[in-house]
Amino acid sequence: MTKILITGASGFIGNAFLRHFADVDGLELYGVGRREVHNLPDTVRYSRLDLARLDDLDFAPDVVIHAAGRTSPWGTPEDYWRDNVLTTEDTIKFCRHRGNPRLIYLSSAAVYYRYQHQLGLTEQSKIGPDFANEYARTKFCGEERVQTYRGEKTILRPCAVFGPGDKLLFPPLLNAARKKMLPLITADATPACSDIMYIDVLCEYLLRAATLPQLRPIYNLSNSEPVEINTFLQQVLKRFDLPAPTKHLSVNHAMLIANVVEGVWRLLKITKEPPITRFGVGVFGYSKTLDIRAALEDFGAPCCSLSAGLNAFIQQYSKAIR
Repeated sequence: MTKILITGASGFIGNAFLRHFADVDGLELYGVGRREVHNLPDTVRYSRLDLARLDDLDFAPDVVIHAAGRTSPWGTPEDYWRDNVLTTEDTIKFCRHRGNPRLIYLSSAAVYYRYQHQLGLTEQSKIGPDFANEYARTKFCGEERVQTYRGEKTILRPCAVFGPGDKLLFPPLLNAARKKMLPLITADATPACSDIMYIDVLCEYLLRAATLPQLRPIYNLSNSEPVEINTFLQQVLKRFDLPAPTKHLSVNHAMLIANVVEGVWRLLKITKEPPITRFGVGVFGYSKTLDIRAALEDFGAPCCSLSAGLNAFIQQYSKAIR
């Protein structure tokens, strides 16, 4: 029996992991999160708990998957530090008090990102000292904390993830498309290409990281199917019978708008995410692809194709909005 504790279990990825493997023989799953979670399978244990109180848990895991954190592209530096760095310190402290179980830290490929094309990023690609935003900076600060942990550990850097329960990737784009407020952002004559990942693929890789006898220090993760971003987006909109964007913006123009909007939001101390952010512009305007040979060698091929994942997401999302 492998006992797995996953933090951030009230969020998109942690909750999906619990539901995906709830009935798998040989696993005992325990999730902790900041919010109440309903309708979890009876085979899963869950506690609404601040990570500063992890030591209150009556559970001695073999593996801890630290998936908690702030993923929104908007927030204050204090918000990101609290949710991405301090929570990691709390999780490491818990692990040290429970016999040093294997620690899997769910970081992000965003730690690599710069506002330029980046193709074939490897686990050894340069990181910092400048970062695309506070999210990327604090996720890397979390990585640095994990490196000090004396037990077994590995760092996973997935690309953008979508699927049932996602609130950050597709839903805002679909809402903007419905309002006919979604532009196409282009950097130059070369279309931007990026990796994207279905949630089931990430969950499978998390489990393989939890159960393999030996791991490398860091893995990039994706569906191993880079897509041309604007073409892919238009295909998704067509599947939802939504209008294709007709307005085109250069990445420089869009970045200028995002700078102004972010400045106004900060000046007025608006906590709601702006309609456009520099990070969002960078995602659509610049290529970002990952070299995932290490993951393919150790974990195997993705459990489902990108098209199969997209079909499942569209079917689920369409039912949810009816």
